[in-house]
Order: sequence, then structure tokens, then C-alpha cells
Amino acid sequence: MLLTKDKSFYRELFGLAAPMALSNLVTFLITLSDSIMIGRLSEEATASIYVGSLAATVLQMLITGFESGMTVIGTQYFGRGENEKIKRIVSIGTVLIFSVGLIFSAVSFAFGSGITSIFLSGASERSGAEYLATLSLSFPLFALSGAIVAAMRCVESVNIGVISSASALITNLLFNYLLIFGKLGFANLGIKGAAIATIIARAVELSILLIYAFFIDKRLKLKPTSFLKFNKKMNLEFIKYTSPIVLGQIIWIINTLFSSYVISLSNTDATVAAFSIANTLGSLSYIVMNGLSAAVGIIIGKTIGENRLNKIREYTYSTEIIFVILGIVTSLALFLAKNPFVSIYNVSEGARDAAKSLITVLGFTVIGTSYQSASLMGIVRGGGDVSFILKNDAFFIFLVVIPASVAALRLDAPLWVIFLMLKSDQILKCIPAAIKINRFGWIKKIAK
Repeated sequence: MLLTKDKSFYRELFGLAAPMALSNLVTFLITLSDSIMIGRLSEEATASIYVGSLAATVLQMLITGFESGMTVIGTQYFGRGENEKIKRIVSIGTVLIFSVGLIFSAVSFAFGSGITSIFLSGASERSGAEYLATLSLSFPLFALSGAIVAAMRCVESVNIGVISSASALITNLLFNYLLIFGKLGFANLGIKGAAIATIIARAVELSILLIYAFFIDKRLKLKPTSFLKFNKKMNLEFIKYTSPIVLGQIIWIINTLFSSYVISLSNTDATVAAFSIANTLGSLSYIVMNGLSAAVGIIIGKTIGENRLNKIREYTYSTEIIFVILGIVTSLALFLAKNPFVSIYNVSEGARDAAKSLITVLGFTVIGTSYQSASLMGIVRGGGDVSFILKNDAFFIFLVVIPASVAALRLDAPLWVIFLMLKSDQILKCIPAAIKINRFGWIKKIAK
């Protein structure tokens, strides 16, 4: 029987995944609310806010690397009951993550116009630059919030992420309504109002997380001084296991920026708007699988830390089956949601048709995304083998995705073909993923 009969696995998997997926959903809805509300203004505004948000997307991808490193190491320590060592790992990760947030904030604020001019021109470029310069002030708050949530995940305290994100969403919706459209006596600020609303929402989110971490949490029991505790040996351990993950995220950042640049070469707001709409729905479809993948990583890491290696094989087989089914269900959901979702946006008929064709591509590639993300980001990374993912991503991005996309562009292929080339790795990576996880050479005992 390939599916494990261990009921504790399912209880833990869905018990961890549900709040993490819900937290991811709420966080995503903050961005979605900006996109939809601004999308009601004009096609130009939709394009502007997407490009202006690229820096935020890049920041999130980069700090996710540090957060993943914290979780990979921390869950194994949690399995061994060594909470003091988790605090040391958390202190290293938090300082690095917050520093990255500050750097991104400074660069985006100072060079916002130069960044957006790469992808847009004219009025769209100016609007995007204004949005980015204001939004950049939220980056340090967002980074620190991410670090606290990752610290709590190390000890399976995942519900606080839902509460803080939900509070941020409510705050963001309220101030979006007031500031974008100028309601209840507030000035009509348009997309700048959306950025200000996000800053306020992130401040609320961080406040809730800090109060919980310092005064309510009973597992990790963090204090402000906890972030000042460092250990040379553990610093080196953190760098050893986190560096490949961060480098892998940098490769994905390159891929994301390359994809955006390729789409921007059309030099039309309609194409950029279509790309923005399709990616928004795509991100929404990934939320559940990302939550489940993160939960799988936590379970695998803790199980290795507890030295229950006899359970790893059946957990792995069960995960494969679950995520193939999830991919198929997500694919069907994308096809069903395509038309009603696109109709929300106030864009041209050409942009609508283009967005629908791109979502159709996502409907096919998402099955591969589900399987390989669970296998690699969940099982292999959770098991401690962080270097394989880096090598695998580098191979497919630089030797498959980028050359294939450039070739399609030079051949003047339709937009959906170019988009398919940009997403081709999602299917192709399933082959090495299946081989890797079923050989079980990825089990690494970090917490010795």
C-alpha cells in the first residue's frame, strides 16, 4: 500500500498545512486587493502596479530562502527538543532577513524610477515608480514579520501567522477603500494610496507578531535579547545549509525578472496587464500546494530529528500521490475560474483574451508544479539536501527556460507559446524529482 496508514501523518500534514495555506492566502489577498481595486481604474494602472510590485516579489523570494534555512535546521532541532539552539538559528536568520529588507527599501526608494523604466514607459512608468517608492517603506516591516513567522514554524506554532495576516488584510482593505478612491473625506490617491494602505497593514501585522512572540508564545519563548545571541559554530551551520537555498532563490529571481522583461518587450500595457492577471490567478492556485509543501518539509525535518527514519519512505510515497491528485484538482479549478476571474479587471478585450490564453497554459503546467514542488521544496529540502535543488534549478532555468523563451521570442511566436516556454521547467523537473526522492539519498541529519 503506497499511502501510509499512519493517521498521525495526515493529522499533522493537514493540521500544519491548513493554517499555513490560510496565512499564505490572506497574505496573497493583500496583494490581490491592490490589484483588483487598482484594476478598476484602468489598464495602465494594472500594468503599473504589477511592475511596481516586482521589487516586493523579489524581496519575498529572497527572504524566503533565509526563512527556509531557518525551518530546515530548526525543525530538526525541534525534533530533538533543543529549543535553545533554535533560538540561535532564529537570531542569525532574523538579523539577515531584516538587513535584506532595509537594503531593498533603500534601493527601491532611491532608484524606483530606474527600476520601473526597464519594463514600462510614459505614464505607466511614472505611476509604477511612484507606487514602488512608497511601497518600499513597508519592506523592512514585511521582512521582519516573515522572520517571526518562520521562527514560529520551527516549533509548529503556525496559527499566529493566520491571525496576523488576517488583521493585515482587513486593515489593507479598509485603507485601500479610503485612500485609492478618496472615501470618507480622505484624499483620492490612486495607486499611491494602495501603497500607503500596505504600509499600514504591514505595521499592524508586525505588531501582532511581536506581541505574540515576546509575551504569549510558550514554546520558543523569544525575548528581544534572543536576537542578539550568536554562536560561531551555529553561524557556520546556518550559512552551510542556507546558502544553497538563497542561491536557488536568486536563480528564481533572475527567472522572474527575465520573464517580466520578455513580456515587457511587447511594449504594450495590454500584454503586461494580461501577464499580471494570469500570474495573479496562478499565485492564487499555488497557495494550497505551497502550504502543504511547507508542512511536508516540517514533518520530514522533525521526523529525521526524532530519528524515526523507518517512517520516511511511506511518508514520501504518500506525499507523491497526494500532490499528483492536488495538481489535477488545481488544474480543473483554473480552467473553471479563468473566465470569471479575468472579467473582474477593467482591461481591453485584447488583454482579456491574452490573459485567458496564459491561464490555459497554467492549467496544464500546474500539475507538474504540484508534484515537483512537493518533492523538491517539501521532501528533499526538508530532509536536509539543499544543494540538489540549487543544481537542478540552475540547469533548467539557464539551459532550458531562458534559451527556449529567447528562441520563441525571436521566432515571433504567439504570447502563449512564449509563456509556455517560461513555464516549461515545471513539467520537466518532475523527472529528476521523481528519481531523486525515490532513491532516498536526500536524508541528511543536520542537528547532530
